[in-house]
Amino acid sequence: MFIYALLAGIILVVDQVVKYVVSANIALDTSQTVIPNLFSIANIRNDGAAWSLMAGKQWFFFIVSILALGLMVYYFYKYRANTGYKISIALMIAGTLGNFIDRLRFGYVVDMFQTDFVNFPIFNVADMSLTVGVVILLIIVLKEDDK
Repeated sequence: MFIYALLAGIILVVDQVVKYVVSANIALDTSQTVIPNLFSIANIRNDGAAWSLMAGKQWFFFIVSILALGLMVYYFYKYRANTGYKISIALMIAGTLGNFIDRLRFGYVVDMFQTDFVNFPIFNVADMSLTVGVVILLIIVLKEDDK
């Protein structure tokens, strides 16, 4: 179990450090091009979900985050014999905690990774961790259905 907690902890620390560095070095609501027409680093405050959906509804995100964390801990324990489940859930826990910490501290989430070639929400390390965890979980579930 320690290795999964360590994985989640490392991702959580990286998420918070990246958010701090971006906030300290890039002016709010601006971006710096990294690869022209492909990728930029931005500094935005998102008080909603992706595409700023439900902006300003912090109470909703607090409740959902707490419920989701409770469910993830339950399923982590329930499927403790399955390495794939534990990895995917550890990633989802880290991502949920990363954004939850921002919401508690600031009332918004710091986002920074911007795709310039497509209209996609600006995201952060926590979002990436959540997404990778969900994709791993989906692959595991689909592979189990094939058996």
